Amino acid sequence: MAAYAALVSLITTMDQIHKHPRLSISFDTNQMESIIEKVGLLLHFVENDTHGVISTQVEVLESQIASAANAAEDLIESHAVGQIQAMKDAKRKFIKPMNSMRLLCCLKKAVTTESDLVEDQIHGGSISVVDLQTVIEGMDSVKKKVMAFKEESGSRDDMQPTYWMPTATTTASSSTTLVTTNKNTMVGFDQQLVQLLDTLTGQQSNRQIIPIVGMGGIGKTTLAKNAYGHSLIVHHFDIRTWVTISQKYNVKQLLLQLLSEKHSQIDNGIDEQLLGGKLYKRLWGRRYLIVIDDIWSIEAWDKVSRFFPDNDNGCRIVVTTRISNMATHFGSLLFELSFLDENQSWKLFCKKVFRHALCPSKLEDIGKEIVKKCKGLPLSISVIGGLLRRSHMTQEYWKYIAKDLISILNFGNDENCLSILSLSYNYLPAHLKPCFLYMGIFPEDHEIRVSQLIKLWVAEGFIKSNESRSLEEIARVYLYDLIDRNLILKHNLGSDGRIKICKIHDLLRELCLKVAQKDEFFCVMEDIQRGIERGRRIVCNEEILQAEYESRVIDTLQLASVTRSLVTSVDSRLSNSRLLRVMTINNEFEDNYLHGHIVDQVNMRYLAYNKFITSSDIINLPSSIGILWNLQTIIMRRNKIKAPSEIWEMRQLRHVDIWGLHLPEPPQSGDQKEDEIVLQNLQTLKRVENFVWSEEACKRVVNVRKLQIVYDRHLKRSNDYSLYNIGKYLHKLESLTCFSYGLDNVLQKLTFPSSLKKLHLQGYKADWKDLRVIGLLPNLEVLKLKYLSAGEPVWNPIEGGFVRLKFLFIRSIDLVNWNADSSHFPVLEKLFLIGMFELEEIPLDIGEIPTLRLIQLVWCSESAAISAMKIAEEQENAGNDGLQVRVVFRVKRDLDNFQEKMKQSEDITNFTRNNFQAVTFKA
Repeated sequence: MAAYAALVSLITTMDQIHKHPRLSISFDTNQMESIIEKVGLLLHFVENDTHGVISTQVEVLESQIASAANAAEDLIESHAVGQIQAMKDAKRKFIKPMNSMRLLCCLKKAVTTESDLVEDQIHGGSISVVDLQTVIEGMDSVKKKVMAFKEESGSRDDMQPTYWMPTATTTASSSTTLVTTNKNTMVGFDQQLVQLLDTLTGQQSNRQIIPIVGMGGIGKTTLAKNAYGHSLIVHHFDIRTWVTISQKYNVKQLLLQLLSEKHSQIDNGIDEQLLGGKLYKRLWGRRYLIVIDDIWSIEAWDKVSRFFPDNDNGCRIVVTTRISNMATHFGSLLFELSFLDENQSWKLFCKKVFRHALCPSKLEDIGKEIVKKCKGLPLSISVIGGLLRRSHMTQEYWKYIAKDLISILNFGNDENCLSILSLSYNYLPAHLKPCFLYMGIFPEDHEIRVSQLIKLWVAEGFIKSNESRSLEEIARVYLYDLIDRNLILKHNLGSDGRIKICKIHDLLRELCLKVAQKDEFFCVMEDIQRGIERGRRIVCNEEILQAEYESRVIDTLQLASVTRSLVTSVDSRLSNSRLLRVMTINNEFEDNYLHGHIVDQVNMRYLAYNKFITSSDIINLPSSIGILWNLQTIIMRRNKIKAPSEIWEMRQLRHVDIWGLHLPEPPQSGDQKEDEIVLQNLQTLKRVENFVWSEEACKRVVNVRKLQIVYDRHLKRSNDYSLYNIGKYLHKLESLTCFSYGLDNVLQKLTFPSSLKKLHLQGYKADWKDLRVIGLLPNLEVLKLKYLSAGEPVWNPIEGGFVRLKFLFIRSIDLVNWNADSSHFPVLEKLFLIGMFELEEIPLDIGEIPTLRLIQLVWCSESAAISAMKIAEEQENAGNDGLQVRVVFRVKRDLDNFQEKMKQSEDITNFTRNNFQAVTFKA
C-alpha cells in the first residue's frame, strides 16, 4: 500500500533528521507540529478506518494521501541534502555559499580537520515557511476528504461488508455434493483425503476441529469438498452444513447461512443471540459436520463457535484457512497442503484438458513445459487446463500459451487466478502490504536472502519504530507473518533454525507487480515507458540493457529526479536523483565511481554491490563517504577495501558487509562522552581483516550482534590483536566467525561473551581441550569447526558442556577418537561431519539424544559411515522414526564397496533402512 509506505517513510525521515547525532535542525515548530498531527490522523485512517473495503473512493483517497506524504518528504529531504552538499562544496572550495540558499541543518560536529572553518562559512537556516505551508495545505485538503469519508461511512458496524456465502446446508437424507465432479477434481492429496475421512469418522467422541491450511489456490476447498460429498460422510452424519466466510463477514448472515434460512424468513428485529440459540438447539444431540471455508480471523470463529455444542457423539468441524497460525489456535490435527510434484501436476493437467483421454504425443513436451511453469499450484494448473480444453489442440497455440503463461492465467473473468489470490493481499493489515509488494522487485524464481530483504525494508522506511525492539526485529516479525499467511514461501533454513532463504510464487509475484504498477509503488523497466522517470522506485531488468536499449535506459535514469530506490546492472551511470537512498547494483563497480559519483548521493541509506570480485589491489573508500549522513547498510562483494577514519563518525551505520574490510584504528575519544563516540546502531560487521581489537575500538561497537574477523599468518602474531577484548566488551554479540590461516594460540587469546549463540572457527591451530571453554558458553546453539589443526586427535567432551547446542558442524579436522555420549550434547538436533577421513566412528550413544533429527556424513571414513548406519539401525529398532541418517560418498566406487560390506555384515540385520540413505556426491 503506497499510502502507508509514504506516511511511515515520512515519519521515519523526520525522526532520523531530528535525532541525528550530527545534525542540528531548525524547523518552524508550529508548522512541524501541524504536519505531525495530520500525518498521525492519516496514518490512523489507513491502518484502521478503511475496514478492508475496496472501493474507488478509498483508492483515490489513499492515492492522494501518498502524494501528499511524498511531497512533504521530498521537501524535507531536499533541504537536508542541499545543506549537506553546500557544506561539501564549501569544504572543497573554502568559499561561502550564497546567502539566498535555504538551509535545513548544520553539522553539530566536525567531520574533517578543516570543518571548524567550514562550519563558520555555512549559515544554518530553516525550511521556507512558504514551502512548508504549501505542503500543509495539501495535507489539510486530504485530511478534510478523509474526515468526510469517515462521516459518510459511519461506524465500523455500519459499513457494508464484503462477503460471499452460498447456501449449502444439507442433511443425510437429502444430500447433494456442492459442485460437479469436474470442478471437484482432486490430484495429489489422496493420502490426505483418506486421513481426513478417518479423522471425521474416527472413534473420538468429543467434538473435533480440523484445520486445512495452505496458500490460495493450493486445494484446501477441493479437499474439503471431496470429503464433504463422500458417501461415507453423507451417511455418517445427521447434519452437514457448509458455509464460506469472506474477509469481511456479518455474524447475523453467517448464522442464517448455518441455519439454511433466508433473511426474509426471519424477523429483522431478531438479534444474533436468538439466532445462535436457534442454531444450538438444531444441532443439539445430533452428530453434525460443519465446514467453515476460507476463514480469515480468530474473531470470526469466536463469534460463532459458541453455538456449536459438543454432543459427545463424534461431531466434527472442518476449517479451511490461508493463515497458518489460526490452525495452531485450534490445537488439533493439522492438514497442511503443499505444492504438487511434477507427476501430480501432469496428472491433474491431463484430467483438466483431456478428461479420460490420453495427451497426444505431439503436445506432450509443450504440455509439460506449461505444467512446469505452474510451479505445482493446483489453481493455476486447473485454470490453464480449462482454457486449453476449449482451445485449439495445436503445437503452435500451446507454444503461444507457454510463452506468456502468467499473463494468460490472470486475464479474463472474475474467476482468474489473480482475483482469487488478491483476496490474501486485500486482507493484509496496512503495515504488511508494502513489505509484500516489495517482493516484486526480485526476479522470477529468485532465492531471496532474508537478511538482505530485512535490510531493504528498513532502508525503505517501511518499518515503524518501536521502543522495545530494533527495526530489524520488527521486520523479521513482519516476514514471519507474511509466511504464516502463505504469501511468502520458506525455502531454506539456517543453522540456527531460522529462515535463511525465502521465495515467492510466480503468480503472487505477478500480483505484486500489478498492484505496484497501479499504486505507482515501484516500476519495472521492461521497456522505456513514458513517465517512468517519475517513479520513486525503479527496477531495471537485465533484458532491457541490451545494446539497442542501454543508452536510452541511461538517459531515462538521468531524468529520474525523485527516485528513492534503484535496482540495476547499469555500470556507474546512475540516476541523478539527489534523494536516492537505496541502490542495488548487480555488476562490478569502478574505483573512480566510488571517489566521484557515489559521494554525491548524500541521502543514501542502502548501498549494495552484489557481484563478487577478487583482486590483489586495495581499494580505498573516499574520506568523503562520511558525508553520507544517513547510510545504514553498505555491502561490497569485493576483497581488500580500506575504509577511511571517517567511518567511525558514521553513526547511522547498521550493517557493514565488505568482503575484506581493512578498518583504521579509531581516533582517541579523549574527553568525549560515550554517546558521542559509540556507533549505537551498528549490528553487523563482517570480514574485518587483521584488525586490532583495542579497548577504544570495542567501546565504539558495543552493540554489534554479528561479527566476522579474518587474520593472515604473514602479518602480526595473534597476541598483538587484543582478541581478549571481544569477550570483555561486546556483551550483545550473538554470532562470531573467526577465520585464521596458521596463527598459533588464538583460542587462548580469544575470549567469548556469554551472549554468544553462534560460533564459527576456521583455520586455527588449537587443541581439543580448548573447546572446554566454548562448551561452557551458556547460550551457544550453533558451533562450526573447519580446518583446525588439532594436536591430540582425541576429543573428550566434559560433563555439563554444550547445554544448548543444537547444531554441530565439523569439517576436515584430524580427529580419530571421539569419546562422547548423549549427555555431552543433550539437545543436539543436527550433526554434520565433512571430510573426517581419520575418524574411526561416531559414538553410538549420540543416537540416544532425544532431540537429534539428522546425522549427515560427507566424504568421511568408511568406518565412520558404518557407525552411522549402526546408529540408524539401533534407533529404528528402538522405535525412533524421527532420526534420519545420510552418508554421502565421493564416487560411486566407494558407495558400491560400502554397500557390499553391509550386505556381508552380520551386525546389520532386519534393517529396513527407512531412516538411512547412502548416495554419491552428485545424487
